[in-house]
Amino acid sequence: MIYLKWIDIRSDTVTKPTPDMRKAMYEAEVGDDVYGDDPTVNKLEELAASILGKEDALFVPSGTFGNQLAIMTHTNMGDEIILADSNHIFVHEVGASSVIASVQLRTLECDDGKPEISKIENSIREKDIHFPRTGLICMENAHSSGRVVKLDYLKKVKRLANKYNIPVHLDGARIFNAAIALDVDPKEIAKTADSVMFCLSKGLAAPIGSILAGDKGFIEKARKGRKLMGGGMRQAGIIAAAGIVALETMIERLAEDHLNARIMAGKISEIPSVNVLDDQLDINMIFFTLDNDDKVNLVESMKEKGIKINPPENGVYRFVTNKDITEEDIMEVSDAMKEILE
Repeated sequence: MIYLKWIDIRSDTVTKPTPDMRKAMYEAEVGDDVYGDDPTVNKLEELAASILGKEDALFVPSGTFGNQLAIMTHTNMGDEIILADSNHIFVHEVGASSVIASVQLRTLECDDGKPEISKIENSIREKDIHFPRTGLICMENAHSSGRVVKLDYLKKVKRLANKYNIPVHLDGARIFNAAIALDVDPKEIAKTADSVMFCLSKGLAAPIGSILAGDKGFIEKARKGRKLMGGGMRQAGIIAAAGIVALETMIERLAEDHLNARIMAGKISEIPSVNVLDDQLDINMIFFTLDNDDKVNLVESMKEKGIKINPPENGVYRFVTNKDITEEDIMEVSDAMKEILE
């Protein structure tokens, strides 16, 4: 069957650029960004740094690229990084840290991105000829579990890192979702890390790109690393223009996605076999399990009704609301699930 419009709740990466973004891309003034003379890229980087309260920023192709560039910039070969075993850098970035930066990951078992502070401290290596150096601590906010990490916790991690003179990198792919959920300025979250990556291409709906922000010395070093990693994008102003529109017009509307996620969670939780994980509803994600999941192919059944979803991970499904999901779409999703499951 051919659908005029698919309902796509696989992720907020599936968002389409707005008409204003397309217009800005068409009209973008460009130069050669590797030489530093693309005015649109420069404007985007200045805007992003200002929003996060950082000295400088760098436009990169993707979130994974930004995280891995940060790791390579902060660390030396053979270093060890401390992070939760549920964080995106460990789970979903293809083992890139070992390939690109030649570092190893010391993961702490934790499903919400908040390992106990004492466990982090106990994982910091002493100076010993047999040990790798602890080169970096990585946090994530909003977390991949759909939860946000509160400021008090992030501040404790930063104080601990400062005590041992270890930098902190924040995977802030959805930092603006986190800021809305916590009702704080994004600068307050960014203060708890030496470097921050955030995505323009998720809920902010730009078609391509992420930002890595930090102090001037860090970004100067990262700029060379970006070139080494193949991220010198030349006339990148064409895509940076959409990022500017995203930062100027799309941040506050993320609250709509959060509200729609709660509405969708409420509707599908009315289905007897659906178990919504209510403690993971901080942002625009709905996580749930199914009773007797082995008896239905939900992915294919929903696709037959014009709805795209991802298969479960470890038995847990995730739906993600975004700017292209309407209240009517939410009703259609819940009705389709009722028909399939009941």
